Amino acid sequence: MSDDFFASPPPEPPRAAAVVHHAGAPLASRMRPRSLAEYVGQQHILAEGKLLRRAVQADRFSSIILYGPPGVGKTTLANIISQETKSRFVTLSGVESSVADIRKEAENAGHHLRLYNKTTILFVDEIHRFNKAQQDVLLPHLERGTLRFIGATTHNPFFYVNSPLVSRSQVFTLEPLGISDLEGLIDRALADSERGLGSMHARIEPDARLHLATVADGDARRCLNALELAVLSTQPDATGEIVITLAAAEESVQQKTVVYDGDGDAHYDTISAFIKSMRASDPDAALYWLAKMLYAGEDIRFIARRIVIAASEDIGMADSNALRVAVAAQQAVEFIGMPEARIILAHATVYNATAPKSNRAYMAIDAALDDVKNGRTLPVPKHLRDAHHKKAAKEFGHGEGYLYPHNYEGGFVPQRCLEGGRQYYDPTANGLEARIKERLDHWRKLWEEQGGADQ
Repeated sequence: MSDDFFASPPPEPPRAAAVVHHAGAPLASRMRPRSLAEYVGQQHILAEGKLLRRAVQADRFSSIILYGPPGVGKTTLANIISQETKSRFVTLSGVESSVADIRKEAENAGHHLRLYNKTTILFVDEIHRFNKAQQDVLLPHLERGTLRFIGATTHNPFFYVNSPLVSRSQVFTLEPLGISDLEGLIDRALADSERGLGSMHARIEPDARLHLATVADGDARRCLNALELAVLSTQPDATGEIVITLAAAEESVQQKTVVYDGDGDAHYDTISAFIKSMRASDPDAALYWLAKMLYAGEDIRFIARRIVIAASEDIGMADSNALRVAVAAQQAVEFIGMPEARIILAHATVYNATAPKSNRAYMAIDAALDDVKNGRTLPVPKHLRDAHHKKAAKEFGHGEGYLYPHNYEGGFVPQRCLEGGRQYYDPTANGLEARIKERLDHWRKLWEEQGGADQ
């Protein structure tokens, strides 16, 4: 093959234009922003001077992971980045694509880079669906700069994406869109005659707009799809105008869908908020997060287990009745089931949230475990050892010198039960634990007055 062949590469194929959707495509697809100027939301990373905008405008990035809930513009933003940087854009699905697909696209990217000096952006939707082998295939191509990678995921990439890929990528978190953002999208869609609903002469009443923007829960796709359904299902009035009232908007969204994945971030974040609200003695917040979990269909047994744990972890000796209430609630939930179980869970939630708090028993056992794990293992003092075997007890001195507390006034007598006299439990003055503190302080004082109660 002659050198002339390499000196005259075939002409570069025409650059793909921005995606154009046909008139029958859903409104949310037709209204996808085509530039950063049209993009709505995510100002924490895309406002003037912010890192991602500067990286895109300067065309200085290698790999990006976009992390956020559905409908906040991850795929759209990846498309816009390719347009802004004049890059070739290739899409793979984390659900459908294989290792062979990745290698094929990496090979094609290498050809375009060598022949046309054209950079390829490989966009992988739902990157968390790729297994380790699939994700590892990307690494050498990223190292060599054969292609640039943008991944999109609804799952925390630090848990669901391999560490080598995360370490080579800049992770950007996308937040749910605000109500004002969604109201702006509604107005834009109603006014746009080319891609939106402008040719249908529709308008929406303010309370209807607010309703759609609220129940969409930060999801632009859900908001625009509901708007389109409302417009298409509403008859024009006598003047030919379609008026979307609150009633029409409510009918277009029969039931609000809460973003909640049973094994992902929404699951763990919501239960975390629930536990921390009870710990913070905020029954109103705790009930809200409980309601969100129940509405989304969370396993009521899982919720009950967390209430039982909180009863000991966060309330403990300040009100031991909390554990009784929590265990009773757990048993009742198993017996009753939904929907009445919501009442039982609410009862236990409010009890935990309003109870006095102490984590001293929890802290005490962890301190003791740390000593057992990392310190010298202490022998059981002879006077505390089992003395049931008379011959062995006499020969080894087991039980010798043991003081039976019930033979003494108040059922207490100072005696050493642990070498070194280490104190793990330090009660608070909260709730019923205040009485325990008073009693324990008295006993410890007696113990110290007798010189540590040496046997």
